[in-house]
Amino acid sequence: MTPLLSVRGLTQRYGTGCSACLELTGSRRETNRCPRCGAIVACRQVSFDLFPGEVLGIVGESGSGKSTVVRLLHFDEEPWAGEYRLAAASAADAGGGNLFALSPFARRRIRNEHMGIVYQHPRLGLRMKVSAGGNIAERLLMAGWRHVGRIRERASALLQQTEVPLSRMDEPPRNFSGGMQQRVQIAKALSTRPAVLLLDEVTTGLDVSVQAKVLDLIRSLQRELGIAMLVVSHDLGVIRLLTTRTIVMRYGEIIEEGLSDQILEDPQQPYTQLLVNSVL
Repeated sequence: MTPLLSVRGLTQRYGTGCSACLELTGSRRETNRCPRCGAIVACRQVSFDLFPGEVLGIVGESGSGKSTVVRLLHFDEEPWAGEYRLAAASAADAGGGNLFALSPFARRRIRNEHMGIVYQHPRLGLRMKVSAGGNIAERLLMAGWRHVGRIRERASALLQQTEVPLSRMDEPPRNFSGGMQQRVQIAKALSTRPAVLLLDEVTTGLDVSVQAKVLDLIRSLQRELGIAMLVVSHDLGVIRLLTTRTIVMRYGEIIEEGLSDQILEDPQQPYTQLLVNSVL
């Protein structure tokens, strides 16, 4: 099967950096800070594929680089190195190659048309003073929608689908609970029928009962829509519930990957074993 999303050699470095950064950091060195120049290697030589309809998890402790990967794939940051291909983007959109090599305008167009993201903190994905329906409308406008009636109809359908009461469609998200804000974020992310949905720690900070409802919603939407998802979390319960395959990151690099059941039931790497045993 042809991958929907393909990443090769993705690397991000913060700071001036030096020629020894990659050699002196990583899981083998047990640090992501270069001892020579002080630069942080947030992710290093990360390579993976995401297939159509698949839910892929990325797990690791804070500072492992998992959220950096999501920010890079969503073009929120410029990578230091790496290649990124998305099959959903046409040859004309992608120039037939590496998306990171495109102009900022071309990348924004691909992001608006083919990708959706739900951030850990709703304020990163929503305009808190704009109505819930207005947030969705804004994304649709960026994707080229122009008919006001159809935009409002689409927003209404999405809010219903994500279990946000239509009576609150014209209220701003700042009036909503954390769980409701995440539902609006999900509705906004799905508005353009993206090929890939990126989920970055979407339940962190929510009450346990609210977490369960948000996760059930995500799982039911994935079954209904068949959308490919990349789920980033430090919570193995989220990974177990949502994903079919999992990548484990430590100090910016992938140290283990495989089927989620295998990773959680029979981890091979000592760090993964420690991660799994810490929640048992």
